[in-house]
Amino acid sequence: MKSLANKVVALTGAGSGIGRALAIELARKGSHLALADVNADGLQETVEALPPGATVSTHIVDVAQKQQVYDWADTVVKQHGGVDVIINNAGVASQCSIEDISYDDFNWVFDIVFYGVLYGTKAFLPYLHQRPEGHIINISSVNGFFPFPGNSPYNCAKHAVKALNQTLIQELAGANIHVTSVHPGGIKTNIVRNARHIKALDGTRDAAEAAARFDKIASTTPEKAAQTIVSGILKNKQRLLVGTDAYLLDGLTRLFPQRFSNLVGRVMLRGARPGDKSSPAHRI
Repeated sequence: MKSLANKVVALTGAGSGIGRALAIELARKGSHLALADVNADGLQETVEALPPGATVSTHIVDVAQKQQVYDWADTVVKQHGGVDVIINNAGVASQCSIEDISYDDFNWVFDIVFYGVLYGTKAFLPYLHQRPEGHIINISSVNGFFPFPGNSPYNCAKHAVKALNQTLIQELAGANIHVTSVHPGGIKTNIVRNARHIKALDGTRDAAEAAARFDKIASTTPEKAAQTIVSGILKNKQRLLVGTDAYLLDGLTRLFPQRFSNLVGRVMLRGARPGDKSSPAHRI
């Protein structure tokens, strides 16, 4: 996509973090924005942060609800006259081991992080085909190719997003639609603060401590991530790493596909206490 000026961009998770930074960066490029989030206050704060004169509509959408996503796609086209770009960015996390996490908590993440991306992709695809040039940007993660213990639903969902993206690239080859699979490293957002902290690997449930640890290792600002993603769209990148840590993890994973994962697991699990298995309730 040579230019984003006057292109209609639909964006999920626009109420904070990377989504808000993307909205601001896209508005600077002259895009017309259809911003979606479940948080009305967050959406309003994003709108207020946009440069003067930006063309924007806001939509309350739970991306885990298929019909809401399809209704949003129809509304975007009616309000903006079409749509050129969909960015499926919304995401959440649950902190717990596979053994201890409930199916409800696992599915809460998977429904948003994977099915939300799938719904957004399929709902907008027919409209993208109607444009001279369309673009799908699905946000995966470094966790799409490298998992961390205690983060199983997010790891699995981001792996699934990566597979979805690669399949789309194959199936849309030669079409008027480009696909970009985005893999951010640690981005300074509130995803850890907003996660469901069911039980950390050491048996604790201290969300503030987990967020503080994440803040120390997250090396990329949302603004820098947004600039990288927008640049990748304009270059029609198919696979886009965001952050120096993403490049490092990608390289080490290629060199040591299993040994590096084993090493990181041992380091992160060092000193962790076994979970309390006295009650079977945690498996429900």
